Amino acid sequence: MSKPIVAVVGRPNVGKSTLFNKLIGKRLSIVEDTPGVTRDRIYSECEWRNKEFMLVDTGGIEPNSDDVILSQMKRQAELAIQSAQVIVLVTDMQSGVTATDSDVATMLLKSGKPIIVCVNKCDRVGNPPAEFYEFYNLGLGDPIAVSAAHGHGTGDLLDAVFEHLPEDSEDDYGEEYIKVAVIGKPNVGKSSLINKIAGEERMIVSSIAGTTRDAVDTVIQNEQGKFVFIDTAGIRKKSKVLENIERYSVLRAYMAVDRADVCVIMIDATMGFTEQDSKVAGYAHERGKACVIAVNKWDAVEKDDKTMNEYRKNLEADFSFMSYAPFIFISAKTGQRITKLYELIKYVSEQNAMRISTGMLNDLLSYATARVQPPSDKGKRLKIFYMTQPSTKPPTFVTFVNKSDLFHFSYQRYIENEIRETFGLEGTPIRFIVRERGSDS
Repeated sequence: MSKPIVAVVGRPNVGKSTLFNKLIGKRLSIVEDTPGVTRDRIYSECEWRNKEFMLVDTGGIEPNSDDVILSQMKRQAELAIQSAQVIVLVTDMQSGVTATDSDVATMLLKSGKPIIVCVNKCDRVGNPPAEFYEFYNLGLGDPIAVSAAHGHGTGDLLDAVFEHLPEDSEDDYGEEYIKVAVIGKPNVGKSSLINKIAGEERMIVSSIAGTTRDAVDTVIQNEQGKFVFIDTAGIRKKSKVLENIERYSVLRAYMAVDRADVCVIMIDATMGFTEQDSKVAGYAHERGKACVIAVNKWDAVEKDDKTMNEYRKNLEADFSFMSYAPFIFISAKTGQRITKLYELIKYVSEQNAMRISTGMLNDLLSYATARVQPPSDKGKRLKIFYMTQPSTKPPTFVTFVNKSDLFHFSYQRYIENEIRETFGLEGTPIRFIVRERGSDS
């Protein structure tokens, strides 16, 4: 399910970034008392009343500015407004309604989106001063008094946002469909793969990086099952994201990962592994998605009988942080091993959704702890009382121990390896939650 987007907009230096940081609960946006500090959109997940949404911080809007940077910031804000379901217009109590505020309000009205006027810097507790009521002149409904610096009024603001968020709606696809996000750097052949799978020119295929601007769904049904392939814009280094519209495409790529059951991480065989490949894969890993690493353009590589094994060994070292992910060498151009790719996607999806009974887990735990003694420190030895699996996607295991700080990462990795060796769980990350049950000597 794709999360709704809430854009925080307004003229420069009204406290948008301070409000953004307050709402998400961490310092992500740069806060400085200088107009134009936030030039790009910054995104973060936010939750209110059990409803998740993406909050977007934007650069200040100067509608009539000829300044190059300010005009780019305006374009950034416009893109955020186009994509948002709800818009929060931030104004400044201390400076009152300015001509720029009125121009921005007029621009927002044209969007037809729900707009909430946030009057920032109302730092005194109690009834707002008389000047507050002039913000009704913007014609956008009841303003909300907020102090982003102190947090006053942010609950009322989030309540207003909540009222305008769309109802939860699952994707139109049933549970029998496996949603697959095809992710990777620009120009590794993602659209070519979708076109080959669909048997038609569904995507624009071009050697120009950044041709795919949005996440697009392609529904496929064959003997392997039912699939929804989500083609995404390439994710590249932030320093190389130069074109305004592409910045939004990167957000859509990340949100496509959130929607997906399986991520196919595409690597260009002619270029090999890059640092950016690890970042793309790392996001899918962090989100707990089943993963397949597809090495594309394999037909363009000069090879002998040892090439594939050597390439695989190098990739295993590069992707050591997600050693569970299987590799497949494909050609989107010729269709080489595309049928095998379907089988692998279905397999890792099943592994990601696997549930193991508590009895079987604890039989394995007894064997593993007898084979390799748990670590000890200052005469106190780790005791793992029992383990259970509360959830899937990814498989998550809760372990109850006497002292959580004794359950070192290395021993967790050992238990994880034993679980994988016994039950498989190939292609999916595993999560551990450690709970202390009290000392037991």
